[in-house]
Amino acid sequence: MMIPWQNLATETLDNLIEAFVLREGTDYGEQERSLAQKVNDVRRQLISGEAVLVWSELHETVNIMPRGQITG
Repeated sequence: MMIPWQNLATETLDNLIEAFVLREGTDYGEQERSLAQKVNDVRRQLISGEAVLVWSELHETVNIMPRGQITG
């Protein structure tokens, strides 16, 4: 189930994005980027609609995914 990012408190959204970018295996290319830059990149993707927040009832977790990976 998709969760509108606008419905979350700013601090909650910040924490979700930060946890997402800190996950091991998240690749941002050859150039090293700061945590703040990575967080801003993901926030921009959420605002533009390129990425969405997805709730998994099975795992009881929230994830950030590219909109194109969401199946109906």
